[in-house]
Amino acid sequence: MATNLIPLATALKSMKRANSGITWIQQKHVTAFLRNLAVAPTITHQVFDELPDSRTREYVRGLLIEHGVLPRRDELHTRYESWSAQALDRVNNHEDRDIIRRYIRWHHLRRMNQMDEVSRGTFLRAKQQVTVAIDLLNWLADYGTSLDGLTQAHLDLWQAEGPTTRRIAEHFLKWAIKAKAVSAGLTILSHRRGTSAKLDKAGQDEALNRVLHAGGQIEARDQAAAILVLVFGQQAERIAQLTWEDVTVTEELVTVQLGSINIALPNPLDEPWRELAENPAHGLTAAHPNSNWVFPGRSPGKHINPGHLTQRLTRIFSTRRAARNTPRTHQTRPRRHHRRDPWLLPHDY
Repeated sequence: MATNLIPLATALKSMKRANSGITWIQQKHVTAFLRNLAVAPTITHQVFDELPDSRTREYVRGLLIEHGVLPRRDELHTRYESWSAQALDRVNNHEDRDIIRRYIRWHHLRRMNQMDEVSRGTFLRAKQQVTVAIDLLNWLADYGTSLDGLTQAHLDLWQAEGPTTRRIAEHFLKWAIKAKAVSAGLTILSHRRGTSAKLDKAGQDEALNRVLHAGGQIEARDQAAAILVLVFGQQAERIAQLTWEDVTVTEELVTVQLGSINIALPNPLDEPWRELAENPAHGLTAAHPNSNWVFPGRSPGKHINPGHLTQRLTRIFSTRRAARNTPRTHQTRPRRHHRRDPWLLPHDY
């Protein structure tokens, strides 16, 4: 075995939850990947990047970063660079391809280069804005014109013919005006985010009551996240990034720092947080040996994906609502709750 993989082997052998590591390694695709990696002359990020893209590749990369075999890097920044290079292939003509290349380099990558670490929101918005910009330029080409011939009539027709997400092109339009690639004064109706229906006060109270009185059927981490969403209106992306340095637990009160907001959690809102503080589940797997994340994710050393966190909470509410609306004669006998943390169970990587 390559000597620089010894820290990974040591970490796997010293896991408190050894069955998780054994289950993971015994998967055929994982075994094959590790065997090929063991005979590689060097182990670098570049070597990993040249391997076929897969969840196993990125999971092993995360493990090697977490245990000091590979240096840390801004993965979302790297992923965006790779994605944007491939996105250029979707532009239909050479002139427009050069415009999109400039837009990527001098707007999105320039902003990312100024960040300590690219956030998931920034990554997704940058992809979406470039995608819509490419669609606009391809539409113009099909319409027989180019960006320098863009008129307000074109923009009005572009919006009228397609979904409201076409309004996201306003970001590209503002950049193009500033870069003097189009005439000043052109406008696109602004795209509004967060306009989906929200729970009313009664719905929030009902959902919170289900979370707080779940009788052990909802994990403490899900309860803790749900409280911040339902009571304090916090976004999943901000919640996912919480570390234990942001949480203060005293005998009288639990407080959570979210940016400039300091949230006080009186009883009973504090109970899931106290349970987590007493048992943060560090060191159960090799993926999170010394994790400081309140909500550890599937990827080694990373916090939970905000989208996955949202899915977890949505699934809890929809499942319990369905169970409540099912006639008692059709309900199955509830399964005994096991005190296991599904956030850290083995998964197919």
